[in-house]
Amino acid sequence: MKLSVILALTVATAAQAAVVTLTPANFDQVVDGSQNVLVEFYAPWCGHCKTLAPEYEIAGDVYKAGDGVVIAKVDADAERSLGERFDVKGFPTLKWFPKGSTAPEEYEGGRTADTIVSWVNGKTGLSRKVKKMASAVVELTDGNFDSLAMDPTKDVLVGFTAPWCGHCKTLAPKYEAVAKIFAGERDVVVAKVDATQYRDLASRFDVSGYPTLKFFPRGEGKEVEAYEHGRDVVDFVNFLNEKAGTAYTATGGLLPSAGRIAELDALVASVQGITSETLTKAKEVATGLKDQAAAHGDVYLKAIEKVLTKGAAYVDTEAERLRKLLAGDNISPEKKALFLIKTNILRAFKGEPVEEVPANEEL
Repeated sequence: MKLSVILALTVATAAQAAVVTLTPANFDQVVDGSQNVLVEFYAPWCGHCKTLAPEYEIAGDVYKAGDGVVIAKVDADAERSLGERFDVKGFPTLKWFPKGSTAPEEYEGGRTADTIVSWVNGKTGLSRKVKKMASAVVELTDGNFDSLAMDPTKDVLVGFTAPWCGHCKTLAPKYEAVAKIFAGERDVVVAKVDATQYRDLASRFDVSGYPTLKFFPRGEGKEVEAYEHGRDVVDFVNFLNEKAGTAYTATGGLLPSAGRIAELDALVASVQGITSETLTKAKEVATGLKDQAAAHGDVYLKAIEKVLTKGAAYVDTEAERLRKLLAGDNISPEKKALFLIKTNILRAFKGEPVEEVPANEEL
């Protein structure tokens, strides 16, 4: 295959990517004056480059064919000739190659997707915008902080962050994952505050660095405590499980123990032997339950009533129905949590014991 064909295929393939990877083999074919090109010169080991990377990818995804804009990058550690050619002295260095020229201009924008896109729009006259992904993390402000974080009925984990903070950006995807796991719990909230915008809140809770994490436990007269544990998803999940009495896994499922009540398990362990007397005894147990346990007790009672009216086959039929619902894409976090609890409780009707599974294991 001729070199020109190889280069053409390389350029065409690269153009389909959100951020085009440039090398000495294709640089002059992409940066040829026919379109506007923003180029990041980076090094794989560079901390600031790693912080910029996800924001740069988001910016790259904003511009489509026909916009006349290419967002590109060069591994200037591997491709040193390109770094030297454009006088790159540090990482990351961004340079703008405007349409009609192959001579670079200095990039003078910010390092977030929003500010990159805004700067490119200013250079090109475009009006593209970064698509905001729906977040499960609750945004707190001085207008809603007390009504949420200080609500005595809720356990609330709050991250005090800063937009420019590299450690905050590293934490963000893990924190989002935790928020999604607990999204089905009305009384457990994973939230954050832009502490540079709401400085009074940061001062009120003695925030002096970013990110700072604080836990606001349920109860009157909340005694705020510093979160001083690990910052992986499993660490947050274990912490919230302990504090809020939940039983989630780090992969978003529920531990086999979630929803199970030993006294009720003993009553329903043999589905064939369930009678009206079983229901009477179960109601006696349920009257002594509180909070979440009371809600779980209601699930047992309704299942016992269904077995009495529909027969023992109800257990398998309902378990299969729930399995199909959980496999669907259009299920709310609240419904997912409820269906998982029901699935666990139905296992008790089959005499299945509760298996202890660490929160970091997939079920």
